[in-house]
Amino acid sequence: MNDGTRINNDLRTRRESALAPSYQLFYDDPVHLVCGEDVWVTDVDGNQLLDCYNNVPSVGHAHPRVVAALAGQAAQLNTHTRYLHEEVVRLAERLGSMLPDGLQTCFFVCTGTEANDLAVEIARTVTGQHGVVVSEHSYHGNSSLVSLLSTDSYPAALRPDWLGVIDAPNDYRGRFRADDPDLNGPDLADPDGGDLGERYADLVTIELDALNERGHRPAAWLVDPSWDSNGVLVAPDGYVEQCAQLVRAAGGLVIADEVQSGYCRLGNDFWGHTSYGLVPDIVTIGKPMGAGHPVAAVVTTPEIAAAFAERRSYFNTFGGNPVSAAVANSVLDVIEDQQLLRNASAMGIRLSTQLTELAARHNVIGNVQGGGLFWGLDLVADRGTRTPIAYDDGRRLATELRHDGILIGLTGPHTNVLKIRPPLTFSSEHVDRLVEVLDVRLAKFELRGGSERRQPSAES
Repeated sequence: MNDGTRINNDLRTRRESALAPSYQLFYDDPVHLVCGEDVWVTDVDGNQLLDCYNNVPSVGHAHPRVVAALAGQAAQLNTHTRYLHEEVVRLAERLGSMLPDGLQTCFFVCTGTEANDLAVEIARTVTGQHGVVVSEHSYHGNSSLVSLLSTDSYPAALRPDWLGVIDAPNDYRGRFRADDPDLNGPDLADPDGGDLGERYADLVTIELDALNERGHRPAAWLVDPSWDSNGVLVAPDGYVEQCAQLVRAAGGLVIADEVQSGYCRLGNDFWGHTSYGLVPDIVTIGKPMGAGHPVAAVVTTPEIAAAFAERRSYFNTFGGNPVSAAVANSVLDVIEDQQLLRNASAMGIRLSTQLTELAARHNVIGNVQGGGLFWGLDLVADRGTRTPIAYDDGRRLATELRHDGILIGLTGPHTNVLKIRPPLTFSSEHVDRLVEVLDVRLAKFELRGGSERRQPSAES
């Protein structure tokens, strides 16, 4: 046993004694990280691992400009939003200038959970309605309210009657599929999905009617434009626009949860919702905003903010403190100066090409889905039936990749989708390294064969 292994075992024993058992560690052989720089992290043994999972350090681990902004402001002053401070106001102005017209009024909080919790409360207060529509197997946070909106986290039988749940627009594994001739015509004449978007949007009408029968009208549709917990999806044409129209016609607001998809993540635009031509009523921001520092925001229109203020007050002791604002401003500076949106777009094209070629070589890859620097590889035991690989196999594969020097995650309703979500500074050499390692590891995985074991579903 080397020193690193002994230290890890000792620390794990202490952790299990001191931390609540609900905390989980990644990988069967957990990683003990001691430092990070850009897209690399280093473990206690001095091994460098390519971070292909963590979008929280959005501009890279320990970016010197972000560190300097944090330390500099912390050395001067840290209070809250009941005092005037330049950094706080400047951050709000910058966010407003980067969003569609009308979205310019900010609430600052600390986490994505807080942002989504406040956004739903604003929608309920302003509309006078109580229902909320979310996607099946969604995740939006873990407060008392938002945990109920996270349908991936608890059994369906426990859902409140005010919650409307719609299918995620999964055109590979969902109810309606891109290769369905009934949707696209017998000759697949419409490769862009035909009326897939309309068919999925029709499910919103059905769910709104069901909500109404239970005595509820929608206050909001809460949508993650990346559908991260569904395996990283790209919605069919027209889907987002039609869903928004249906919810608004019923008196509800549209909340874009940009905690995952925002800040250049999907490559096309700074925000995920922009890719679909959507102008939300409320936008929530979290993880990437502080590149590892806890800062988040809710942005809405002056009219909605004023209507909320007439009925409710809101204050958050740490939300919008000057240190957090300085950090968040520095992150925006880095994104602009290093042209990270352009990089996410270029690396997204490179990943798309190489991951598609990888899928052609490996039958275990059923589908490649995503965009920019956010991709999912839907892994299957059988391409014909699209049977997902066993849970144990997925976990083992992620652990093996960790030993290959690649940190990667798993997501999706079947926990069979390899999730690729690196910092925005990911470069061509990093893409090539990731795909090279995946190529070798997937070949070994296919030679070994998969097990028949499955993780019990939440419903069981």
